[in-house]
Amino acid sequence: MTHKTTPMHAPQPGSWRATLAGFSSSLVGIGLARFAYTPLLPAIIDAHWFVASAAAYLGAANLAGYLAGALLARRLTRSLRAATVIRFMMVLATVALFACAVPVSFPWFFTWRFASGLSGGVLMVLAAPTVLPLVPASRRGLAGGVIFMGVGAGIALSGTVVPLLLRQGLTATWLGLGAMAALLTLASWRSWPNEAAKESVPEHHTHLQRNGRLRTLYVVYALNAVGLVPHMIFLVDFVARGLGLGLAAGAEYWVLFGIGAVVGPLVTGHLADRTGFAPALRLAFLIEGVAVLLPALGLGQIALMISSVVMGAFTPGMVPLALGRVHELLPHHPVAQKTAWSAATTSFAVLQAVAAYGMSFLFAHNGGEYRGLFVIGAVAMVLALAMDLIAAVVAGDKKHFPAT
Repeated sequence: MTHKTTPMHAPQPGSWRATLAGFSSSLVGIGLARFAYTPLLPAIIDAHWFVASAAAYLGAANLAGYLAGALLARRLTRSLRAATVIRFMMVLATVALFACAVPVSFPWFFTWRFASGLSGGVLMVLAAPTVLPLVPASRRGLAGGVIFMGVGAGIALSGTVVPLLLRQGLTATWLGLGAMAALLTLASWRSWPNEAAKESVPEHHTHLQRNGRLRTLYVVYALNAVGLVPHMIFLVDFVARGLGLGLAAGAEYWVLFGIGAVVGPLVTGHLADRTGFAPALRLAFLIEGVAVLLPALGLGQIALMISSVVMGAFTPGMVPLALGRVHELLPHHPVAQKTAWSAATTSFAVLQAVAAYGMSFLFAHNGGEYRGLFVIGAVAMVLALAMDLIAAVVAGDKKHFPAT
C-alpha cells in the first residue's frame, strides 16, 4: 500500500492541475528542449553556425544529456523533494534554450544541448511517478497519456512556430522557444505535489521474481529507442536537403510527426486498456518496423507522410506502454515499480545516445546518405519484436498479439 504524508500548511494541488503540470514538464523538457532542434537543423547548417556533421553531433549531445539525467534522477530525490528537482530542471531547460540563441562556440552549444537533455531525462523519470499518485486509479491511464502528450505538443509547436520565428533569424527563434518554456515553467510552478507519495512497502526485491522478463523489457525498450533515432534527428534534414524539397517542406513533415505524437499516447493507452500492455507492445514494434523503413524505400510522399505520423505517434506513445508493462510485471509493489521504471528509462537512454552518435558518425562518413539510417532503425524494431516474442513463448504467455 501507499500513503501520502503532506504538511497541513501545504495542501496538495488537484489531480487535474498536477496532470497539466506533468504535461508542461514533458512539453518543456522534451517537446521543446529536444525536438525543436530537429526543424532547426537545416537552418543552423544553412546559416553556417556549424557544418552538417557538427550540427548532427550537437543533436546527439541532447541524447547524451538525457542518459545522464535518467541516471541522476533518483539520486537527486534522496536529498531534495521531487517537486523541487522538477522545477529546477524545467528552469534549466529554459535557460538552455536562451543560451543557444548565440553560437559562441561548439563547446558552448554542446554544453547547453547536453544540459537540455539532462533536464529531459530527469523529468521523464520523475514527473509521471510524482503526479500519478494524486490521480484516481481508474483514470491513471488517461492521465499518463495526457502527461506524455506534452512531448507531441512540443513537437507540433516546434514544427509550426519555428518556421515563423525563423523569418526573424535563428537568434530570435531560440529566444522565442525560451520564452515559451519560461511561460510554461511559471504556469506550472505551484501545481506540483508538495511531496511525492511515501511507500510503506518494504523493499523485498520482489522484482527479482520476474527478473528475466524485466530484463527483456529493458532490452526491447532500448532497441525501440534505436528505431526512433532516424526520424527524431534526421527526418527534417532528409526531406529538406536529402530529397531537395526545402526547409518549408521539412517543417511540414515535422508537423505531421508532431500531430502523430500528440495523439499517440492516448491511442496506445486505449489499446493497452483493451488488450493488455504486452500484446500492445508487440503490435507497436511490428507497426514501427514497417513505418521506419518506408523512407528508405522511396515510395513517394504518401508513404513518407504515413511514416512521419506513425513514428511520431510511437515516439511518446511507447512510454505509457513500457510504464504500464512495468506495472503489469510488478503489481502491488510501487517501490520496485519506480526502480524498474528508472532502469527502463536508463536502458532506453543508453541505446538512444549510442545510436544517435553512431548514426551521426555514419552520416558524416558516408557522404550524407540517409536511407541506410532508416534501414538500421527497422532492423532494431524487428529485433525488439523477435526478442519479446521469444521471451513470451519461454514464459508461457498465451496472448502474444491483440485479438483482431
